[in-house]
Amino acid sequence: MKALVLMAALALTACASGAGFGNAGGIATYDDLKKAQQACAAKGGSLKLQKNGDPQFLDDYACEKK
Repeated sequence: MKALVLMAALALTACASGAGFGNAGGIATYDDLKKAQQACAAKGGSLKLQKNGDPQFLDDYACEKK
């Protein structure tokens, strides 16, 4: 059972990576969201708010591959 949970967690991290903390200490400012979206688009992804994420925090966004 533990192996299944670990594999599921690894699969999720492979699909989505957090946007980081930016320059405002983790607060999702317009500028930090714009930079994170541009960086994500350069990797071929789209910046999305994670399930149950708080839109005020940059780390609650993930770069998801299209």
